Amino acid sequence: MKNRIKKASMVLLFLALGAFFANTAFTADGPRSAEPTYLYKTTFVRAAPGKLLDLIALYKSRMAVVDASGDERPLWWRHTQGDQWDLMLLVPMGSYMEYYSKARLSRRTKAAEASPLSPREYKNKLDACSSWREDIFVLGPPFETVKKEFEGNAYYHIEIMVSLPGKQEELFKERQMENAYGMAMGRPENMIFVRDQGAAWDIFTLGCYRDLKHWAESPDMTKEKRELAARQAGFKSPDEIGPYMRTLIDMHRDTMGVAIK
Repeated sequence: MKNRIKKASMVLLFLALGAFFANTAFTADGPRSAEPTYLYKTTFVRAAPGKLLDLIALYKSRMAVVDASGDERPLWWRHTQGDQWDLMLLVPMGSYMEYYSKARLSRRTKAAEASPLSPREYKNKLDACSSWREDIFVLGPPFETVKKEFEGNAYYHIEIMVSLPGKQEELFKERQMENAYGMAMGRPENMIFVRDQGAAWDIFTLGCYRDLKHWAESPDMTKEKRELAARQAGFKSPDEIGPYMRTLIDMHRDTMGVAIK
């Protein structure tokens, strides 16, 4: 009797996971929300010693210029532990042609010139408040998807990677597979961003959570359920996920942080 109940439970789980993958549009190319279609400029900044609060205040004061230009405000957060930078800013661009069109450049210039700080004064203050900056242009999910995640959450986790030579596409696929496994386990979907140009990083995933407790939640799943979910996602087993990812990367960094109020 117990064996029949166990077999029936596994069948129901299999059907449920199948429905889950269908409803999340997981195809050979992964979840649609992870398709890299929208252009962003990502900036990582390390504050000069003792200047973190000044740096945050400077960026906050610059938001009025962004608003006046008609651009979308950058989405940003500060790290609490992990990599050596203090702030991450994600600037929505759409496309190079759109962002650098003559009309938008003109509005941006006028807004900057009308600011209490001239462009040169702003740059000098930024240089004084920061000791290291790095830019990378990436393609990621649609802006409305990313904005919604930022607005609804206050804790963030980024995994940023340099792939081994020729492994960029396979790494992207692995990130999608890991997303599928995590979502089957009840975890939020990580947003995937792929390098277009700039810094050396090839890809990063960004997960948004309500708080630290939400990030740390461990799903109450049996070994059988985890095994099945891993196979559904394309892995041989849950134990293979981490080791397989490490066959594709040359460098890897994790950083966790919080929203800036």
